[in-house]
Amino acid sequence: MSHIKDRVEKLIQTNPIMLFSKTYCGFCAKAKATFKELNVEPGIVELDDDPEGTDIQEYLKEKTNQRTVPNIFINGKHVGGYDNLSAAKADGSLNEMIKAL
Repeated sequence: MSHIKDRVEKLIQTNPIMLFSKTYCGFCAKAKATFKELNVEPGIVELDDDPEGTDIQEYLKEKTNQRTVPNIFINGKHVGGYDNLSAAKADGSLNEMIKAL
């Protein structure tokens, strides 16, 4: 599991916006659309396409207490899922987070 932890932590640290997603997830599609609308390109790992996806999702659950996708990080900080992203967009805090990139 330490290989998975190292991989996930590196992805979070090297991508200003990191999105753990699944290809068939509607909330993931909405999160991707939100970032596209804001002209920012997140790093994305599609857990259902990744051979280590199940292990990555398990590690993310340990790290964030969140098992669902999307699982979003901005500037290394866990934002949460789509509802959190949407709320941050509505209250303006998402623009502040993205401005800091």
